[in-house]
Amino acid sequence: MSFSVAELSFSWPDDTPVFRDLSFTAPEGRTGLVAVNGAGKSTLLKLVAGELTPTGGTITVRGVPGYLPQHLPFAGEQTVAQVLGVEPVIAALHAIEAGDVGEEHFATVGNDWDIEERTRAELDRLGLGDVMLDRRLGTLSGGQVVSLGLAAQLLKRPDVLLLDEPTNNLDRNARERLIGVVRSWTGTLLVVSHDRELLDEMDRIAALDHGEISWYGGNYTDYEKAVAGSRETLERQVRSAEQDLKRQKREAQQARERAARRASNASRGLASAGLARIHAGNLKRSAEVSAARSADVHGDRLGQAQARYDQASRAARQDDRIVVELPATNVPAGRTVFHGEGLRASYGDREIFSGLDLTVRGPERIALTGANGAGKSTLMRMIEKGAVGRAAYLSQRLDLLDVDRTVAENLASFAPALPDAERMNLLARFLFRGMRAHLPVSVLSGGERLRATLVCVLFAEPAPQLLLLDEPTNNLDLVSVGQLESALNAYQGAFVVVSHDERFLDEIGVNRWLHLSGGALQTSDR
Repeated sequence: MSFSVAELSFSWPDDTPVFRDLSFTAPEGRTGLVAVNGAGKSTLLKLVAGELTPTGGTITVRGVPGYLPQHLPFAGEQTVAQVLGVEPVIAALHAIEAGDVGEEHFATVGNDWDIEERTRAELDRLGLGDVMLDRRLGTLSGGQVVSLGLAAQLLKRPDVLLLDEPTNNLDRNARERLIGVVRSWTGTLLVVSHDRELLDEMDRIAALDHGEISWYGGNYTDYEKAVAGSRETLERQVRSAEQDLKRQKREAQQARERAARRASNASRGLASAGLARIHAGNLKRSAEVSAARSADVHGDRLGQAQARYDQASRAARQDDRIVVELPATNVPAGRTVFHGEGLRASYGDREIFSGLDLTVRGPERIALTGANGAGKSTLMRMIEKGAVGRAAYLSQRLDLLDVDRTVAENLASFAPALPDAERMNLLARFLFRGMRAHLPVSVLSGGERLRATLVCVLFAEPAPQLLLLDEPTNNLDLVSVGQLESALNAYQGAFVVVSHDERFLDEIGVNRWLHLSGGALQTSDR
């Protein structure tokens, strides 16, 4: 019950390589796969699941595989039974129970005589006990669809289970049920996730970087400690290499000065000694050769020292940090940035909430929680429309920017008074350096689009005093989550954030918790 890849290679149709000769074995137990966006995590899972065909190498899966993709390929008109893959078996069972003993029905059922009981058990286990098998997917929330997709895989009784960002769109209760499944897993589990709480349930972490995998025993917290230790070692190496480089530069300069003095002294000595011209020339050439040899030696040492310093600097460089100051976003304590009374919302004939009262004052940091379908996104839109002063709303789709314009052009439209030089410096601080600032938004990864949206929103004219973020960490890698945390910790206004990632909420200093449930808004401890 494991899988292995041997000399795996894969390239996209335009010949862009993703993997070259990648080999590893995923053992039994729970493995978390982490990497920056675009490194190939989802591609690797698709290759193992057979959704993609490698251009070279082999993949061997021992046992029955199960695969939950990040984006589920379900249509809204499908029924729950169709998604679970149990509709033909249940139909055959009902036919047999009605007296139809056709051989095709027994072939369809196979060994799944308990399929209805197992289906209801899995649905109950994942909090879908009240969902009927004939219900259409279009009537379910995004989180319910994800849970349903997981149930479909569990019904296969897989030996190897692959999960790609399984906590996206899940509310707190659904996440806890998923974590329960992970904790009880006895086969081989490979999880791609940015959810640190989920990754802390892993037995090991596999870090994918530049087409290679490094293995770390323990959960994500253990992995972070190991990486921090490695970074400290690299930083010491940088300091050592820098000192060596300075010493080699100093010694090379001193050698040049000594050679120049010797040459000058030799010329004066030869002139005063009245030696024959040919003999004087030989002595001069000998001195020049000696000086050149010394320069070569010091040049080699200097080159080696420079190479060691450059290598150590590249390894330790923390290009993934956003360090900014945002004084323009400051909101005086107690200033009201939103006030609403008797807020009401409905969807068709269904009332989502009514009679809600909410006041947001600067610089509060509010977490808005609640089950999928409770109306959190609807409430956020109402806050945006009724805000006092400028508010900025970052939806899950990150659709504020013009995707056909470059990052620099978008920033220019948000902050037209900002000089070009300051604009480029600002983009560099948000990690858009050189030509990266002139890429169209349409080609950016999820993390890059988030950074582009943040720089445009936070430095807009005027700067927002209220920031609204709807599941901002969905589809972000852990580096991008850290970048978002850095930017939000520099923000001095009020914000309301919808998120189920409690570690993220802790890192950004949430000081007020609101829970939307049953059409009512309540203050909660967490």
